Amino acid sequence: MTAAGAWVLAFALSVALPDSAGARPDWSTLLRQTGEWFASPAGREAVAHVLSHQTDPGDWPKNTDTVARAFTGDRSRLTGTFDNGATVNELRFLARAHRFTGDPACAAAVRRGILHILAAQYPNGGWPQRHPPGSGYARYITFNDGVMVNLLELLRAAAREEEFAFLDPPLRRRAGTAFERGLDCILRCQVRVNGRLTVWAAQHDEVTLEPRPARTFEPIALSAGESAGVLRLLMSLPDPSPAVRTAIRAGAAWFEATRLTGFRVVTRDGDRWIEPDPDAPPLWARFYEIGTDRPVFAGRDGVVKYALAEIERERRAGYAWYGAWGVEVARAFARWTGEQFPVP
Repeated sequence: MTAAGAWVLAFALSVALPDSAGARPDWSTLLRQTGEWFASPAGREAVAHVLSHQTDPGDWPKNTDTVARAFTGDRSRLTGTFDNGATVNELRFLARAHRFTGDPACAAAVRRGILHILAAQYPNGGWPQRHPPGSGYARYITFNDGVMVNLLELLRAAAREEEFAFLDPPLRRRAGTAFERGLDCILRCQVRVNGRLTVWAAQHDEVTLEPRPARTFEPIALSAGESAGVLRLLMSLPDPSPAVRTAIRAGAAWFEATRLTGFRVVTRDGDRWIEPDPDAPPLWARFYEIGTDRPVFAGRDGVVKYALAEIERERRAGYAWYGAWGVEVARAFARWTGEQFPVP
């Protein structure tokens, strides 16, 4: 990084809001920083800030800019999670920092974080949203917001990638074993309807593996948003088993069968609604009813509806009810097989 580039990032860090809760670091940039940057005052300060936010068990809080400034409050109030990319990004950042600086504090923090993740894994291979999970929906095996996928990708990196070579071999082997157990859990969670494999819910029961709800507006349903990330992970495996191949083809077929066309989602004046448009690109609903594949929506009252317009304005505009998730699945599937989507 040039001196000017380092100055720009340092300035960006310095102008963060006094209360950085709700903000998130620009991990896409930070995880590409060079050794020159990590050796700079801005880099050293960023690393110190991230280290200060790690909880005693080894995780980090969510929706907090852990890079912008140091944590100086009551450490007993720090609450870590795996939700919204928390913990995973900080661990990757510190591993990269250690690669360039050899800072033992970074190595110790990464080791503590990996051990925390390993301790959080259920015997069946899944992970809750946080550890310890408590008694609410956070205890469910969590695919929502990429929790399972993020943790598995991190553990695969910890087991195999050069950036984590400073970890001792036994810990790296444990990370690899946890990765394999997590893949097995994914396969067992894939929802079967009338004998046919489909995709995944956003949460699954930590004992029975059945789909479960979360917040009132997140009902039991198949989740296109979360399943897309799961399928991309499975397609990234270098030597997939027959079971993995079956899961991928079934998931890709489900995405083809559930694509939605002929309309677009419009956001205006703080509200969101559907407008007919025969030329609009395909979309997928966030949630689909299990058994019918009808898109479903819910407000804060928890009542399932079948049209976006039927839930309150605050939830219509405040949640990602539609997305282009299937487009990414199609592209990954084409690279994986050289084929288009299979015909259901």
